[in-house]
Amino acid sequence: MKEYERNILDHIQQHGCSVTSVCDPDEAEPPFTYSIGIAKQTGAPELIVVGLSSKLGHWLVNEYNRRVTEGERFAPDVLYLGFLEGFAVQFGRVARPHREEYMRSACWLHAGPDFDALQLIWPSTSGVWPWESEASEWFRTNQPVLSGVTT
Repeated sequence: MKEYERNILDHIQQHGCSVTSVCDPDEAEPPFTYSIGIAKQTGAPELIVVGLSSKLGHWLVNEYNRRVTEGERFAPDVLYLGFLEGFAVQFGRVARPHREEYMRSACWLHAGPDFDALQLIWPSTSGVWPWESEASEWFRTNQPVLSGVTT
């Protein structure tokens, strides 16, 4: 077992999950942050956040982990408060190919991409969702919807 894999297992044991952020130094791809181990610890889906800073992404994943550990569950296409001040968020299911592409350490833990995962989807500061016609190209590119379905 590699050292980073041991670190993941240690974080899961200590905190209920491990959190990984990936940032492209050339900024060709948006940053993303995801959980590793929530599904094994609580039975709730793993979580990914795309397009936000690693600091905010870590906080959001940890807040999700806290809430699911306390028994709360989140359904796709429902508005939820308490994650981003002043804004509701939604969750969407993450398609298998996107789990393979983005959530590699979670795939390692689960021995493949066959685990449930949700994407926390956030609106623009003007309240526009990435699938709405009013969304800018930058916003859509910075927060791709990982459901695999274009809406």
